[in-house]
Amino acid sequence: MTYIRKSYFNDRLKIIFKNNPQLKQISVHGFRHTHASLLFESGAEVYEVQDRLGHEDVQTTFNIYTHVSN
Repeated sequence: MTYIRKSYFNDRLKIIFKNNPQLKQISVHGFRHTHASLLFESGAEVYEVQDRLGHEDVQTTFNIYTHVSN
């Protein structure tokens, strides 16, 4: 089995942002927040998002991962 370093994806994003300075910089974890927010905006129920994100407690999903976006 091949393992990936925890920082691999953030390192790759840094290269992408360096080569494309016009892009707004976002971390891998930021994509997780965006994904959760878009799920809520599209009508997903909090328990569906909780399951998708792998949270044990629905309050974690609701309190941390729900955002109002433009």
